[in-house]
Amino acid sequence: MKKILLVLTSPCLQKNWFQEILLLIPRLVCGYLLTADFGAAKFGLPSSPEEKNLGFFEVAFWFPSDVSAYGGLFALFPAFFAWMGAFSEAIGGIALLLGFQTRIFSFLIVLTMLVAIFAQQFQAGLWNMLPAMGFLWVGLTHMALGSGRFGIDYLITKN
Repeated sequence: MKKILLVLTSPCLQKNWFQEILLLIPRLVCGYLLTADFGAAKFGLPSSPEEKNLGFFEVAFWFPSDVSAYGGLFALFPAFFAWMGAFSEAIGGIALLLGFQTRIFSFLIVLTMLVAIFAQQFQAGLWNMLPAMGFLWVGLTHMALGSGRFGIDYLITKN
């Protein structure tokens, strides 16, 4: 088990620092945006000035009913899927930002973005799918490469 966790945690290192920085920038930007904007709104934290005038219950409990509208398995367990989506965006965004367990949280982000693309935004057209697609590509990249040198994963696995 320890060996599997070490493989999941160990980042792929690039040949020079410039390549590491090029991988770091989208990880930081996407991690911040997932946590501060997308994930925070799903946990009931106001992300816009208009939401600050609403009560907590008006802001916090819109997401499970939105997830339920996707139908199928989502309609059977809307609260579970809503909390998993919020968790993967908010907590996964923090983990991505810090480079902590990057591959595991990137996997959760990829799954969440696939649901966002195909269950939520697909009918609205390509333009509405672009934010989720951007997070999907960053998630896929970091699922394959890990955090790089600039992350907690590197510090944990460094010999």
